Amino acid sequence: MTATDLADVEYVVRTLAQTAVDKEKEFGDLDAVVGDGDLGYSLARGFEKVLQDWESFKRDDVPTFLQQIALAISSRIGGTSGPLWGTAFLRASAAAKTVDTIDGAAAVSMLRAAAEGMMARGGASLGDKTLLDALVPATDELERQLAADAGAAECRAAFAKTVRECADATSTLEAKRGRASYSGERSIGSPDAGAVAIAIMIERITEGWDQR
Repeated sequence: MTATDLADVEYVVRTLAQTAVDKEKEFGDLDAVVGDGDLGYSLARGFEKVLQDWESFKRDDVPTFLQQIALAISSRIGGTSGPLWGTAFLRASAAAKTVDTIDGAAAVSMLRAAAEGMMARGGASLGDKTLLDALVPATDELERQLAADAGAAECRAAFAKTVRECADATSTLEAKRGRASYSGERSIGSPDAGAVAIAIMIERITEGWDQR
């Protein structure tokens, strides 16, 4: 997988933000199924702020850029999802500071740092975090693809495929008590809003990347 640069990171963040804003109602409808109306609104408000402030962000380096994204999100999103997203970007920023080039291995490190931040902020086990149900296995798959010397397109496709499969799998999970990333008690047979939202976002990123 070839090295990336700030422009690639910008593309990913902007696509996440635009998808969250564009699909607020869809994410909200998903969340309503499991009894918590916070996801769609929170995602849209936080990433809406990112889009509004887009031109004001400094482009000195990847860590600085990601830190500004985290602060923008944290200033707007409330509820359960805001602190998780803000912390994720802050942890990714910290991980980016430890490398000179954002290559595939660095991308994995940033994703793992983001996941660890979500776990720390959420105060729950990894299996209880809806967003992590999709993100962690996909990061594992990305690492496997890199170890097999897959190209950038193959790595992105495998990552996106794993996210979608993990999101689909949540519809068969039995209900769990306690707070998840965006919902309290999961309903048996219903899609998990956090995992599905991530799947949609990753698919949008991958589709757009292939068209660049």
